[in-house]
Amino acid sequence: MPIAITALYGAILALILTVLAINVTVQRNRLGVLFGDGGKPQMLRAIRVHGNSAEYIPIGVLLMGIYELNAELPLALHATGIALILGRLIYVGGVWNAETATAGRGIGIVLTWLTIAALAALNLWQIR
Repeated sequence: MPIAITALYGAILALILTVLAINVTVQRNRLGVLFGDGGKPQMLRAIRVHGNSAEYIPIGVLLMGIYELNAELPLALHATGIALILGRLIYVGGVWNAETATAGRGIGIVLTWLTIAALAALNLWQIR
């Protein structure tokens, strides 16, 4: 059974994650940091922006795929896919060059949490 909606959002989120991983490598080369963050705030931010997305994207995509296999309510899947992408992009925008906490960071992570919670609830609702 194909899961085309999950594939669409999973692919977009994978591209976001890839761009963030490339940014870590670019920052390592630019700042001359081979391992860790080298005590450089820019490096630490790049690592954490990537790491934070690597922590949340897989569970979001997994929950989308499970829901699509069990229920396939396209509107719910598109809404959560778009929300997860927006949450991740808003978070990245709020942290990318920020020295301190920003509204984007908070809004992005809350939107990500709400999306994952919504997907968990949708999946729980499908249990028979």
